[in-house]
Amino acid sequence: MSEKLYIINKKSGQTPLDCIEELKNTHLQLKHLPLTYAGRLDPLAKGVLIILCGDECLKKDEYLALNKEYEVKILFGFSTDTYDVMGKLIMTPSKEGFKRSSPARTTDIVQSGGDLLEQDLWKERGQTISNPSFDSVTKILQSFTGRFKQAYPPFSSRPVDGKPLFVWARENKLDEIVIPEHEVFVDSIDIIGEEKISGAVLYLHIKEMISRVSGDFRQEDILSIWKNELQDLGEVEFPVIKLRIVCGSGVYVRSIAHELGIALGVPALALEIVRTKVGEYHLDDIEK
Repeated sequence: MSEKLYIINKKSGQTPLDCIEELKNTHLQLKHLPLTYAGRLDPLAKGVLIILCGDECLKKDEYLALNKEYEVKILFGFSTDTYDVMGKLIMTPSKEGFKRSSPARTTDIVQSGGDLLEQDLWKERGQTISNPSFDSVTKILQSFTGRFKQAYPPFSSRPVDGKPLFVWARENKLDEIVIPEHEVFVDSIDIIGEEKISGAVLYLHIKEMISRVSGDFRQEDILSIWKNELQDLGEVEFPVIKLRIVCGSGVYVRSIAHELGIALGVPALALEIVRTKVGEYHLDDIEK
């Protein structure tokens, strides 16, 4: 591996900055050299992370522009304000269909035509938790390929008026700003797996994932909310599909999970995200 370029397998629970500190601790010659990462991964996501060293940091934009490949598991039946399991619940299942979860915001905020719209996306749909048909998911996924504009997730580091979006979200002030969009490109999305997960197993899985994350990500509150929601749903099974996504730079995979749910009329979120490839660098080629 070049001394200017380190390709690592980021673990779930780590931030990119955690990875840089770990690299410095294991490679003492890097202690006093500038290091940066090219292509952020959320704390729960894992997989290929590029870390640049020294003068190579000046080429960061070149590495950011590399195409990416992800494998993502999408859970149906729940949606959160972060679009993954590290968020407060917005929509949850009930015997009558879907209901809003009291700990979360009262409405979903979505971007449309540059304006913020508040919509009861699943109100009075009266649907039960069932596995969306392969044909319906495949057909809708076609609308997520090509070039299109994607709004930044409310919980992201994109600055608006000098303040990251996640700060606006935590302060419940998203209604005071317009969430920006950016153009992205998705080359292909394919379904590569399907499964079901029980409420009991889901809670243990979420608990284990959240326990890995350090820093202030509302972990205690989030886990308490999931525990309260899933304690009576231990035997209920929820559908999960696994997708392979090949895309350009800047695509938020958890946003695709959330927006897929909107398109299907079923709450959805990213349960697991693995970045399997960045440019020519593949997860299978990283030294274990």
